[in-house]
Amino acid sequence: MVKFTVNGEERSVDLPGDTPLLWVLRDELQLTGTKFGCGIAQCGACTVMMDGMTRRSCVTPISMLEGADVQTIEGLDDPETRAVQDAWKAIDVPQCGWCQSGQVVSAAALLREIPNPTDEDIDNAMAGNICRCATYVRIREAIHNAAKTLEG
Repeated sequence: MVKFTVNGEERSVDLPGDTPLLWVLRDELQLTGTKFGCGIAQCGACTVMMDGMTRRSCVTPISMLEGADVQTIEGLDDPETRAVQDAWKAIDVPQCGWCQSGQVVSAAALLREIPNPTDEDIDNAMAGNICRCATYVRIREAIHNAAKTLEG
């Protein structure tokens, strides 16, 4: 039995320790905002926050979760996430939408760490998040816009 917190709620699961967090979130807890993309931590669609750091849930075994604090896209409700989501909508970033939860989680984490990121900061922070529709220019613009709204 592994006990951890998801989006502020204490949870426990009794599954094999090598079960990926992604499957626990989606199949056991019905938190389907976190997406499966590649299964090998290369695309970023499954990005969540774990103990304040971005983490690829597709390769995070639940054996690592004892006492952890996990936040999914459904549970992130802080100024940075709201600013990113608003900028995403204003600039019309999503096309197919598959990568968007991982992109938003990563972008919000960047803004918590670097409130006024440069293009290089954005490119480095977002490098592990692949967008099949190639909206990278709009993603960068949205992050800059979100940073500006947080300044004021």
